[in-house]
Amino acid sequence: MSKHRGTQFLSIALISLALLTACNKPPGNFEGIQRTTSNAANVADADVTKNVKKALQGDVALNGFDINVTTRKGDVRLVGVLDTQRQIDTAIKLTQGADGFHTLNNELTLKK
Repeated sequence: MSKHRGTQFLSIALISLALLTACNKPPGNFEGIQRTTSNAANVADADVTKNVKKALQGDVALNGFDINVTTRKGDVRLVGVLDTQRQIDTAIKLTQGADGFHTLNNELTLKK
């Protein structure tokens, strides 16, 4: 009977460990709103907008495109029309790397 109890304890411990490990995975990206960081409260909205614009303007693939960037409480909104999905993906990635970024509202569309 104690052998059976030891097996139950080991099984419960392994299942608990598996569940706790799964909870540590970062959330996936969902269209529209993406990623949360902890430093957004420390950066003013104007600075976040400036950081995002600087990152977007520094990318050769995005030069010449009019991407409107607005920020409110660290939530960045991108609006514009781009030629390819790759350009949209690049704009999202650059925005997510900008200092002060909290969440992203992606309203970028493809040119028809």
